[in-house]
Amino acid sequence: MYTDILKEHNAVRSNAGLFDVSHMGEILISGEDAVPFVNKIITNDVSAIPQNKILYSPMCYEDGTVVDDILIYKFSEGKLLLIVNAGNIEKDEAWINKHITGNVKVENISDRFVLFALQGPKSEEILKDILDEEIELPSFYWFIETKILGMKVLLSRTGYTGEDGFEIYLYLPNSCADYEKLWNGILDAGKDSGLVPAGLGARDTLRLEAALPLYGHELSDSILPIEARLRSFVKLDKKEDFVGKTALNNQLEQGLKRKLYGFEMTDRAIPRNGYDVTKDGKRIGYVTSGGLLPTLGKNGGLLLSEDLTLENDDVVEIIVRQRACKAKIVPLPFYKKKYKK
Repeated sequence: MYTDILKEHNAVRSNAGLFDVSHMGEILISGEDAVPFVNKIITNDVSAIPQNKILYSPMCYEDGTVVDDILIYKFSEGKLLLIVNAGNIEKDEAWINKHITGNVKVENISDRFVLFALQGPKSEEILKDILDEEIELPSFYWFIETKILGMKVLLSRTGYTGEDGFEIYLYLPNSCADYEKLWNGILDAGKDSGLVPAGLGARDTLRLEAALPLYGHELSDSILPIEARLRSFVKLDKKEDFVGKTALNNQLEQGLKRKLYGFEMTDRAIPRNGYDVTKDGKRIGYVTSGGLLPTLGKNGGLLLSEDLTLENDDVVEIIVRQRACKAKIVPLPFYKKKYKK
């Protein structure tokens, strides 16, 4: 069914790819205090967005480091759906429950969804072929409930590839036949448009080219969101106080100690997560994500550096198997995002 990472990557950039990302987690927050409660546990401001809008936000510990980065689907003032990273589901649920205030209910409903991501420039035309009725599709970071091939779904214009695309949540319980019917139906609708099944390897190269952060790499319990180029998602002036606000505010006042940069290899080498980065023989940081950038035909990645003076075209060294391999600092993102807004 799957081919290889490069073919899948290129298909998403030129046509479309279909990802099974059902491993992602879903946590429902409901109750009359749902919005102020969620605002307390995220750095962004969910009170500022309307119904059927989606918000991206980090959740932070008291020291300002990151519990997880999530999406918040706002159904109403009393119903919010949090989409959390697969490896963080249990941790996030426990952390959220630990901070409950007001009249809210927290439910881990991750077992109630199948999630597919249809991504690429031809995703809209493919999707239109399988909708049960002609509707206006949501704009970027908006969602609707509709039916595809007779099945009720939550449909959002979101994704993690840098391309236009949609994420399709199939409500469960449904039979395995419904799961297969939706997957195969999407693939069948896109067979003449170059649609291919795509795996998580391609998803990682696609998100890296678009410089989208990945938890455990650019974000973690040892990295601040403001170090990871996410300052615009930290609303220090919102009405509600939030966990980690004091630490983040203090860090901004004192000045950042680290910063995320993009780099391309100039020597022949493949950079990987965790490799040390040096400049003039002195260690200045480490690679958070690295590898092949297929659309550019180059090797490169993201690095977190304690040297805040780095500029484009500055030369650094990536330590690959005890060998100092030259790289240059470049602007981000590597690939210009093509969202339909």
